[in-house]
Amino acid sequence: MNFSYWEIKSWLTNIDFCIVGSGIVGLTCALQLNKRFPKAKILILEKGFLPQGASTKNAGFACFGSLSEIIKDLDTHSEQEVVKLVKKRVDGLQLLKETLGNHAIGYKNWGGYELFLKDSHCYDTCLEQISRVNRLLHQVFNCPVYQVMPNSFHFKNIKNDCVFNPFEGQIDTGLMMEVLLNKVQSKGIKILNNCLVEGFSDIENSVKIKTNIFEFTAYKLFIATNGFAKHLINEPVLPARAQVLITKPLKNLHIKGTFHFDEGYYYFRNIDDRILFGGGRNLDFKGEETSQFGLTESIQNTLETILKTVILPETPFQIEHRWSGIMGVGNGKNSIVKAVSNRVFCGVRLGGMGIAIGSVVGKELAELA
Repeated sequence: MNFSYWEIKSWLTNIDFCIVGSGIVGLTCALQLNKRFPKAKILILEKGFLPQGASTKNAGFACFGSLSEIIKDLDTHSEQEVVKLVKKRVDGLQLLKETLGNHAIGYKNWGGYELFLKDSHCYDTCLEQISRVNRLLHQVFNCPVYQVMPNSFHFKNIKNDCVFNPFEGQIDTGLMMEVLLNKVQSKGIKILNNCLVEGFSDIENSVKIKTNIFEFTAYKLFIATNGFAKHLINEPVLPARAQVLITKPLKNLHIKGTFHFDEGYYYFRNIDDRILFGGGRNLDFKGEETSQFGLTESIQNTLETILKTVILPETPFQIEHRWSGIMGVGNGKNSIVKAVSNRVFCGVRLGGMGIAIGSVVGKELAELA
């Protein structure tokens, strides 16, 4: 490339810490490194025009798991592990709010609701297990988390009762990422967009990093690419695409809060007098195990059908926009924060809980330095 002496000197020389990925994890990692090493030169590389993956493409749920999700986790994790997972999510949300401020991220504590379709198989299980789960999570919240209450939002084709959680909230994802990016850049941390990291190798006292544009060296390298991690490191993390749509503004929208059903595979919320609705990955797990952005007709049709028959059964609506995001998942719900080599570290596999644990994973990643 035709770089000048000034460009090489200012942007690509004497890099102490290089971070791959400018999502919640990568940006928080940068802030924590700057806090610990204020004189260090930090460079963040982002492959997209905007942060790719899920940090700017999620539904904006400040959640830690619906009742059916927690019960499902108890099938594959010990009670102690599940409590630890929930606590990490709660701590991560608190760190995010403390770092940026509730107002700056548009935080609204309107509570979360879990709905059950008429033919739901997990409704009875949730009623049977609610006391057990509340008992387990008492050590995190010091009070019952989940309670049964009647459907008061005029949803159709669901059970008469839903499960309410007063601790769940929603954020404005765009505001959150804007504020986080501004905070990082105010610290003198540089971000280069449209720069794809293709590989790296440990050399004496540094890491050689190859991008699609240039090569350079850094003292240490931090990988925070979550759903795209398999392109750089050999860790048990798989991409998982999530598809989302949003309606045009609706008059007199009475729905306020965050809503889940079908073990969290479907989720919707209000935002700017609209309904944002996403999910359906469980309709085709293998097909959605991809790092390619895109939409599928079957999932989009299912989302629209549920909008018409369950969420807005008596309200005409139009879809204004559709998109997808890429999460990082695996066989376990625990994130992977570890040293890949002496000078390379990763913080990946957030399991669809990026808003909840992204900040704390970023902090843990920085502490490996």
